[in-house]
Amino acid sequence: MDTTRISVPTAMLARDVRRALRMARNIGARGVELDARHSLDAAEVSRTGLRQIRTWLGDEGVVVSAISFRTRGGYADTERLEGRITATKDALRLAHDLGAGLVLNHIGEIPAESSGPHWQLLVDVLTDLAQFGEHVGATLCAEAGRAAPADLARLIAALPDGGLTCDLVTGALVVHGHDPVAAVEQLGSHVASVHATDAVAGPFAGRGRAVVLGTGQVDLPAVFAALEQRGYRGWIGIEPVDEHDAATELTDAVAQLAAL
Repeated sequence: MDTTRISVPTAMLARDVRRALRMARNIGARGVELDARHSLDAAEVSRTGLRQIRTWLGDEGVVVSAISFRTRGGYADTERLEGRITATKDALRLAHDLGAGLVLNHIGEIPAESSGPHWQLLVDVLTDLAQFGEHVGATLCAEAGRAAPADLARLIAALPDGGLTCDLVTGALVVHGHDPVAAVEQLGSHVASVHATDAVAGPFAGRGRAVVLGTGQVDLPAVFAALEQRGYRGWIGIEPVDEHDAATELTDAVAQLAAL
């Protein structure tokens, strides 16, 4: 596959953003995900800070593929919801300012029925975020893995066109009992990001575990073939299982993907 589309998470490489960008380049990645929860505070990044980050990106020859903003709660979880909405909007603005255009997060539990107060709250909040994203030029990208693909497709259909996209996380799909290839077929043009991760399923959905790329049950060639058939040309994110040796694991993953 084309390795110029590979992206890595800087937060798993080093706490210092500049050093992490250099490590990403050395690994062979052209894209980086910046963490707006633990590495950067989207609300506090100044104009000067943005210019500095852009300079570092240019120096290392990498670009921001997405802003990662992994919250504890979902968008229908009423506890601290207003703060979560505000912080997500800050992350959307940061994504635009750094040329990424995508904010990666889960969206929380999706009700089984497209009705009721929980469903309506989720739709209302995501509609608000979609409208804000359209205004600033960035989009929320929901993890498909924790959320079932069929449920996610049903929710996307209830929102403004283009207001919510999805991040296909192959290993998480296996962990939660879903077929990644079938997920590509179900979500189709809504896939705006892909994370090539691996996993083995457990005895029950949600009880599997992440494993090093190429050692689990994800059929990556079949996933990439399905994506190719649907014209996907976006980033392919990779993640380490062992954060203590993240650089080595990511380097091996790049080599493995290059061979596909």
